[in-house]
Amino acid sequence: MDEAQDLQNRYAPGDRCYGCGPSNPEGLRIKSVPLGEEPGSEVALDWTPLGHHLAYAGALNGGIIATLMDCHSNWTATWHLMRRDGLEMPPCTVTAEFHVKLKQPTPIDRPVRIVARAVASEGNRVTVEATMTSGDQLTATCTGKFVAVGPGHPAYHRW
Repeated sequence: MDEAQDLQNRYAPGDRCYGCGPSNPEGLRIKSVPLGEEPGSEVALDWTPLGHHLAYAGALNGGIIATLMDCHSNWTATWHLMRRDGLEMPPCTVTAEFHVKLKQPTPIDRPVRIVARAVASEGNRVTVEATMTSGDQLTATCTGKFVAVGPGHPAYHRW
């Protein structure tokens, strides 16, 4: 994926979030790329695990999977709000809740792909569904709710 197109580097190059912050050299540094411009468009992430992301021999750690799903889904919610509301800059969204289902072990020796999309939104709240695949195998799913926050919230203007 083209780094110039990923949401994190385009809108939050100084963010230090462990999962999605481009300026955290020890983080996962995901790159979420929209697959369309309209509200509800899918957003994709291709990411390659490293040896230290191991849970047990051959398998990606479940906490890393949850972090990938959470951060990528959060950016998907932000992208949806930007498109829906015609915004130039992303609103700051935070996770209200998310549920990850680990369907089978995710191999650590190959890239994973996460595809997410907003399935519902009302006001400043967005529900996102995401799937993780490794090769042609579905390994995890996620449903999350994300909220755009305003002044007074500690995450406001974090990007």
